[in-house]
Amino acid sequence: MDANGFGMKQGIFRQGRVRLLLSDGQTGLRCLRDGVRRRKSVRGCIVGADVGTLHTVIVKKGPAEIEGVTDVDQPRRLGPKRAGNIRKLFNLDKRDDVRRYVIKRPLPATEK
Repeated sequence: MDANGFGMKQGIFRQGRVRLLLSDGQTGLRCLRDGVRRRKSVRGCIVGADVGTLHTVIVKKGPAEIEGVTDVDQPRRLGPKRAGNIRKLFNLDKRDDVRRYVIKRPLPATEK
């Protein structure tokens, strides 16, 4: 998104905003009726200085560490809830007790 909240759209090779005629089902337009088309402002996919938010995902770790990102190991805050997903995460058998492997968030002690 840019500083004013307009989302970036793939395939628009500009740095600024453009007004496109979007139909239902395209990114940037949600409509409840069929056959609706609207002209909306969207931002191009070229990253510039006016981009306010940029979401990224680390796909592959290189040989050097990135300070504050890859040098710190962050544990999972919450684990899966369903028994099948817990078995898949910990490579458990059907006979293993799943309740022993539930990951819960730590709750602060409350005084009464």
